[in-house]
Amino acid sequence: MINKEVKDYMKGPSVASLKKYLAAMNKSKAKYITAEKLSHIVGVYPEIISEALSYFDPMINMDYEYDLKTLMPAIEEYIEHSQEKKPVVQKKSLVTQKILDQYSSLGDFIYKKMTIGGLLDPNTELSDKDLKILKKLIAEEQAKRKK
Repeated sequence: MINKEVKDYMKGPSVASLKKYLAAMNKSKAKYITAEKLSHIVGVYPEIISEALSYFDPMINMDYEYDLKTLMPAIEEYIEHSQEKKPVVQKKSLVTQKILDQYSSLGDFIYKKMTIGGLLDPNTELSDKDLKILKKLIAEEQAKRKK
């Protein structure tokens, strides 16, 4: 439980809340903005704002008159960096029991996938998903034989 809390703390503030704070700071014409002033504009408690922005400068929690406009470049950089495209991880194709139930046995799979008119086709290429299904069917067959 403690590790999860540490991970959450190390992640940093949410981009949505930072965008909201940044938009409010840009809209305000005041020369400096404290967490108290920003809380009146945004409608969030100043402690929550201070906690979120302490990622950029921990002194915010101790100094109630800290000028938040000095953090604007760091916040913009953080938002820009967090919105960079991350590589899309392809989902693994899972072999479910429903898919395995389509085939009564290993021989049935081979007959349906690798034959043409009842004759075995040596040029048949199986996809990755088909190979996973075949592997699961082989494992089931071996488990039946061990019993």
